[in-house]
Amino acid sequence: MAMTGVLRPGHAQIRVLDMEESVKFYTEVMGLVETGRDSSGRVYFKTRQERDHNSVVLRKSDRAGIDLFAFKVLDKATLEDLDQKLQAHGVKTERIPAGEMLETGERVRFQLPTGHTIELYAEKKDVGNGHGYVDPEVEVIEYKGISPIRMDHCLIYGGNIDGNLELFEKVLGFTLVERVKLEDGQTDLATWLTCSTKAHDIAMVRHGEDGKLHHVSFQLESWEQVLRAADIMSRNRVSIDIGPTRHGITQGTTIYFFDPSGNRLEVFCGGYDHYPDMHPITWSWEEVGRGIFYHDRKLNDAFLSVVT
Repeated sequence: MAMTGVLRPGHAQIRVLDMEESVKFYTEVMGLVETGRDSSGRVYFKTRQERDHNSVVLRKSDRAGIDLFAFKVLDKATLEDLDQKLQAHGVKTERIPAGEMLETGERVRFQLPTGHTIELYAEKKDVGNGHGYVDPEVEVIEYKGISPIRMDHCLIYGGNIDGNLELFEKVLGFTLVERVKLEDGQTDLATWLTCSTKAHDIAMVRHGEDGKLHHVSFQLESWEQVLRAADIMSRNRVSIDIGPTRHGITQGTTIYFFDPSGNRLEVFCGGYDHYPDMHPITWSWEEVGRGIFYHDRKLNDAFLSVVT
């Protein structure tokens, strides 16, 4: 598909309880690259292959969770157009000036019906991936920690996911990829949406409390790298929620685990390509266990209920 609007997930600002412990975890265990610190105390990271300055921002707080999730758009004209469309849809927007976040241009901030803060931006400094843009070498796998390819997507929890779906589809141009129905066969329990050709760029689950984070996810190259990540987690005594295993939904292989503050993260590989002419896949309530955990074919109560 021609990507002319929202391009991809850009950054997640995550709340952590102990900054020193968190920086150690995200650098030594996750293998992210620290790219800066600002006057407010936030610490910025990117993955080894990302070219933009940051994709993960940590902010010290007395409670874990996510402050905001952002998407990069094609250019300034696209940012202006989407801001106008959001306002026409009845969404209040706020302009965050360039430079408020390190090496990042002006952002358009708004609230989803589920209470989550979303941002759109068009500009972020290209710091490269260490290989250059002329005659680059192939990357040799010699790196510290899990070292994912990119920050890939997030899963959020809240009440009005129907309103979220309408906003993402009608205003931001996302495509519905998969959904899970409740027992009535009509109401969505969960939806997976993409702004690209990936299986999903954001997902959401119906939940009694708004503004909750289930996980932020990072992509790896292969199933072998997922298993390597599990070894690194065990060696570092990381709290693993579930996996390594496979999803039926999106068909990716996965591990879910927690950072030192209790924020759930995921590393995964695989998943299929999706294009706007494809029909969305629907999972029935009777098969939701197989959809979420394809191998076990049953739900994990803690996986569904523990959020930050």
